[in-house]
Amino acid sequence: MRRSHVPVTVTLTIALLVGAWEAGVRLFDVPAYLLPPPSAVLKAMVDWAPSLFGHTRATAVEVGAGFLLSAALGIPIGVIIVYSKWLEQVCYVLLVVSQSVPKVALAPLFLVWLGFGLKTVVLVTFLIAFFPVVIATVVGLRSAHPDMLQLARTLKASPLQTFWYFRLPAALPSIFGGLKVAATLSVVGAIVAEFVGSQEGLGYLILTANSMFQTPLSFASIAVLSVMGLVFFYLLVWLERVVVFWNREEASDEPSFRLQV
Repeated sequence: MRRSHVPVTVTLTIALLVGAWEAGVRLFDVPAYLLPPPSAVLKAMVDWAPSLFGHTRATAVEVGAGFLLSAALGIPIGVIIVYSKWLEQVCYVLLVVSQSVPKVALAPLFLVWLGFGLKTVVLVTFLIAFFPVVIATVVGLRSAHPDMLQLARTLKASPLQTFWYFRLPAALPSIFGGLKVAATLSVVGAIVAEFVGSQEGLGYLILTANSMFQTPLSFASIAVLSVMGLVFFYLLVWLERVVVFWNREEASDEPSFRLQV
């Protein structure tokens, strides 16, 4: 399939699914409080537009702050793990332990320590998002070809030069892969924190809508969250194409074998 046809195919598929959803709900007369039709969800978006906009802005700030913090700390931690055997043993244990504890269980503690507000949400978001950044950084830095490292030693490159000119370029595709995973997890982390203790954001709006049996509003909030996740993800895809330009050029140079009829 040509790349130019992909957006059309995706759009048609989504339209088909939404149409089937609308038809199924109306055909089987499903109550709106159980499963609202897409038309009711769209109406809720219009009716609650000011409230949705305000809560979306709050969640976007939380997601962005948590993601940037995970990148700012996760990448250096990955570098330290690669260059220090002792810290690797210590950090890996701490990382595995931190990921073994459910963040939902920690969120009430953060709420007691930090109170309601941005700090608690950002901290939970960071804890959920930073792990794939660290692992992707470690895997990427260790993926440098031995011949390239041998070339660096032959050229008498310093450790900093070896890192900057040999290890880091080889690691960037993997690092961006971890960042893209972290971007979607940041959305999840922000909503988890808002469920536990927040007075604004889309997670708070979903809880409020459910308490009022406003299911269309809940679905509208979920739809906005999905769009937010896509926007963050594809912003990183665009940034990766700009930064790791040589990886795109190598992919375009690969021969493609297609059956000619």
